[in-house]
Amino acid sequence: MKIKLQWFAASLLAMVLLSVPAALALEDAKPDAAAKKGASSKTAAPKAPDHAAITAADMKWGDGPPSLAAGAKLAVLEGDPGKAQAFTIRLRVPDGYRVAPHWHPTTEHVTVISGTFHIAMGDKFDDTKGTALGPGSFAFMAAKMHHYAWFTGDSEIQIHGIGPFALNYVNPADDPRHAKK
Repeated sequence: MKIKLQWFAASLLAMVLLSVPAALALEDAKPDAAAKKGASSKTAAPKAPDHAAITAADMKWGDGPPSLAAGAKLAVLEGDPGKAQAFTIRLRVPDGYRVAPHWHPTTEHVTVISGTFHIAMGDKFDDTKGTALGPGSFAFMAAKMHHYAWFTGDSEIQIHGIGPFALNYVNPADDPRHAKK
């Protein structure tokens, strides 16, 4: 009796485990509600892509945002950093580039692609402190963490997180948006 009960339980578990993917596949195969009602695709909000595969050659680079000093180049790989959604960006900077002490309203995740990214915490720039991170290295800073950065060699980093992403300088005089032109 015990063996039959164990066999029955195992069979029942197997049926449940096998039926869940099948049910999900059937659900995915159903047309969505808008399609059932004959709604046109013109009225539906655009759907974010399910995936992307972007080669280095296909990345679209432009000047960095006004919150960064001249010389930075930026490519948006995923999402919109200014909106409350996931985003991934790349930042290229020349040797010696510096970002004065600042903070972000959301957590910042950084992966070093090339060059050396130096990161330190605090309200005053001091290049004798911090950590030097080479290619393949990773860092993250919690929301509102005061930090600053500088680069050795032409460098590229990848930043990802959940927006809205913004850069707020500890000392407003360091903000390039307030510089006299």
